[in-house]
Amino acid sequence: QTIKVNCATVNEEPATRDQIVVVVFLRLRDMAAGVQATNEDATSCKRYAAEKGYWKDPFVKFFNRSSDRKSPEISRGYYARVKAIEIVCHQFLDICEGQGQETQILSLGAGFDTLYWRLHAAGRRPCRYVEVDYPQVVKRKVVTCQSKKVLSDVIKDNGQVTLDSAGLYSKHYCIVSGDLKDIIDISKKLTDRGLMADVPTLILTECVLVYLETSQARSILSWAASTFPTALFVNYGPVNVFDRFGQVMVENLRLRSCALLGADDCRSLDKLKSRFLDCGWSEAGAMDLWTVYRKLPQDDVQRMEKLEFLDEVELLQQLLQHYSISWAIGDSLGIGLNKLQL
Repeated sequence: QTIKVNCATVNEEPATRDQIVVVVFLRLRDMAAGVQATNEDATSCKRYAAEKGYWKDPFVKFFNRSSDRKSPEISRGYYARVKAIEIVCHQFLDICEGQGQETQILSLGAGFDTLYWRLHAAGRRPCRYVEVDYPQVVKRKVVTCQSKKVLSDVIKDNGQVTLDSAGLYSKHYCIVSGDLKDIIDISKKLTDRGLMADVPTLILTECVLVYLETSQARSILSWAASTFPTALFVNYGPVNVFDRFGQVMVENLRLRSCALLGADDCRSLDKLKSRFLDCGWSEAGAMDLWTVYRKLPQDDVQRMEKLEFLDEVELLQQLLQHYSISWAIGDSLGIGLNKLQL
C-alpha cells in the first residue's frame, strides 16, 4: 500500500528509516481506525431510521447504544440502501431455492450489519451465512451476540457454537476476523469454515471496496469470480466522486482519516461496471441510488416519505446520485441469476 509521508525531517533533523517506519505505521493505524469508525456511524444512522419506522429492524439497537437525530436525506438514503440489498437478497434466494439449490451469503466488511437476523425473522435460511471484518469489529460483534439473547438464540438454532480468537462459528452462521487486503488469508479461513465453491453464493460489500487500494479491491473481485462459478456479487459504494459534489464528499471523509483509496474505480457507473468485467465476471451492471430509490416499491416509498418532512428534494437527489449499487453475475449452473432486478 502506498502512503504519502511528509517526514523528511524530525525536529529539523533528517528522518531516520526507523522514524519513517513509525510514521507510516501510525498513518495506517489512523486510516484503519477511520474506516472502522464509519461502521459506528452507519449503525447509528440505521438505528435512528429503524426506530422512526423507515424499515423494520429490531436487532440494530443491540449494536448501538444511542442514536442522535439524523436528517431526512440521510435516513432516506439508508432506506434505499437497505431496501435494495434486501430485495436483491430475497430474489437471489428465491431463484436458487426455486431450482433446488443450496445457498451461501458472504458479507465482506460486514461491520454490525443485521441482515442475517432479519432474514431469519423472515423465514429465510441460507445454508451458510459468513461475515468478515477487522478483528476489533469481530470481537465486539461476538460479545454483543453472546450477551443479547434474541441474537444468540438465532445462532444457537444452528446447533453447537464455537468461539475462538478469530471469531464465532456455528453450522450456518460464522463471523471471521481478517484483513481484506490479504484475500489469500481470507480465502483460507473461509475454506476452513466450510464455505463451498460449488454452491450458489451471494457476495456483499457495502462501503468496503472504496477504502482499499484499486489493486486490492480488484484482487477481491477476481478471487470471487474464480472461486465461485455461480455467484452474484453486489457492491454498494460511492460513485461520481470526481465531480464538484463528489470532491466535497471525498474531502470530508479524508478529514476523518477515511481516504477513498479506490476512488479511481468509482468515477462513474461505467467504470464500476467495467471493473467487474475486467476481473473475470461474465455480466455486470450499475445503478445510482437515486435511480434505485425511484424503482423501489412505491407504496412503501410513499409510506416512508410521510415519516419526516423533507425540505429539499434536490439535495436528496444530488446525494443519492453519488452512491450506487453495482453487481456482477456468474452462472455456470444456469439457474437464471440474470433474472434478478430491482
